[in-house]
Formats: sequence, C-alpha cells, structure tokens
Amino acid sequence: MSVIPFDEREGTIWFDGAMVPWRDAKIHVLSHGLHYGSSVFEGERAYGGVIFKSLAHAERLRRSAELLDFAVPYSAAEIVAAKEAVLKVSGLQDAYLRPVAWRGSEMMGVSAQGNTIHLAIAAWEWPSYFDAATKMKGIRLDIADYRRPDPRTAPCASKAAGLYMICTISKHRAENKGYADALMLDFEDNVAECTGANVFFIRDGAIHTPTADRFLNGITRQTVMDLARRRGIAVTERRIRPEEMADFSECFITGSAAEVTPVAEIGPYRFVPGAITQTLMDDYLAEVQPQARAA
Repeated sequence: MSVIPFDEREGTIWFDGAMVPWRDAKIHVLSHGLHYGSSVFEGERAYGGVIFKSLAHAERLRRSAELLDFAVPYSAAEIVAAKEAVLKVSGLQDAYLRPVAWRGSEMMGVSAQGNTIHLAIAAWEWPSYFDAATKMKGIRLDIADYRRPDPRTAPCASKAAGLYMICTISKHRAENKGYADALMLDFEDNVAECTGANVFFIRDGAIHTPTADRFLNGITRQTVMDLARRRGIAVTERRIRPEEMADFSECFITGSAAEVTPVAEIGPYRFVPGAITQTLMDDYLAEVQPQARAA
C-alpha cells in the first residue's frame, strides 16, 4: 500500500499564528533547527475531538525550548487554543497532533541568539502505532547498541529533536532484524526506555520502571503510573539492570503514539502479557475517552 509523503498531503497547518495550506507550510533549507538541532516538539492524540492532556503537552513544549535556550513566543494557553483550532479545521475526531518549534534562518552558525522562533502545529489521522493483532500478543524488541546520554552531556528532560537521532538509527536497525522497536540502555548500562516510549515491568503483582531522570518523563508514563496506583498496584521507580529482565513476568511500553502496548520479547528475555497489562490497557483507553472523563 502506497503512503502519501507528509509534504504532499492535503489539509491545513497552523504556522506562526496563521492557518496555512498543508503543502505551503515550508521552511528554508538554511534554518538553524535543521542544521544544529535547535528544535523541540510534542506528540499528542485527540480522542473524540478532545486532545488528551493538551495543557500538559503545551507546558512541556515550552519547558523543552527553555532547556535549548529559546522561548516559544506563545503562552501555553495560546498553544492549546491553536491545537484546538487545527483539530477543528481538520475535521478529525481521532487524530495525532504534532506541535514543533525551532530556530529560524537569520543566522547560520552555532550561535543564533537572534534567530526568530517559529511554531507550527499539524494534525492527521493515525491509528494505533502497532498493528492491532501484533499488539495484543505483545511486540518484539531488540536491544539497541546506542545508549541514552549522560544528563551532563545533553538536555535529557527536553523533547528535543536532536536527541532522537540515535533513536531513529536504533529503530531502523531493530526493524531490519524483524523487531518492532528497540530497548535502549542508559550511559551506565541500566534499562532506560525504547526509541519513543517508556518501559514498565511486572513481578509478583508490582510494577517496576526505570527512574526518569536520564530520559524524558513521558506524559503517558505519568498517566499510567497514576492509573496503576488508583488500582492499588505498587509502582517502584528505580535503576533496573538488563539481567533483571529474566525475572519479570510482564512488560509493556507507553507513549502518546504507542498508548499502552504489551511486550513479549526483549532480546533474549521473554514475557507473557497478563492481567495487569490488560487492566492498564483498558484503564488507559477509558481515561483518554472524553465521555469516560466526563462521567
């Protein structure tokens, strides 16, 4: 099945405060964000015409930019309103949204303090990140060669475009070997996260997940932890060594795109999606549905 390239699609994109025809939402090839990675973004989903945790995502976008030493020229409330406008004009009820902010093209060099900061927001239809049949039986993950960087070497709390370079490489390598994604370790060889999702493990009815101080503390991650605690399920955040994966019975990953996805395999380690994973999948879907939240 052919896929329409993103620059050839129809629709409307919010671009620096104006609605622009999709194909006209362009930047110059000498934009600083393209050459030096001075760009931040968010990945969000709308369910039934309501963007889930839109304000939290808008606030994180602004924090991410601040960590890259620039300020998004719109308040969190203005970003929320812009996202809602994009969703409305798109005519979509269930959609994926991508706000992105970057330094423009006034200066081309490492220092670009005077460059204009741009913001664009697009929305498009995007079903479950993983095939439904595969998702229910658990996906297979490789173990990546690249490590998540030491927080002393990169702004790990920012959803910065440049931090995803090694994620793309790692996911490509995993896919080329027949895996759905890759698990990444941190700079001290502890379990960290996947290329675009956080990871959770279950043992003896309790959840264990890596401490999110060396990678992005996902909004979906925080939501799922809250849902688990509402159920009375113990959640422990700690350093997890790779060899510990042999002792866990269940595993799942979380993210705005991935939602809650069971894992059946990580390298040599095997898991069986079970009751806790299923419960949190169901609870998350109920949480994101606007009619469920209004009840």
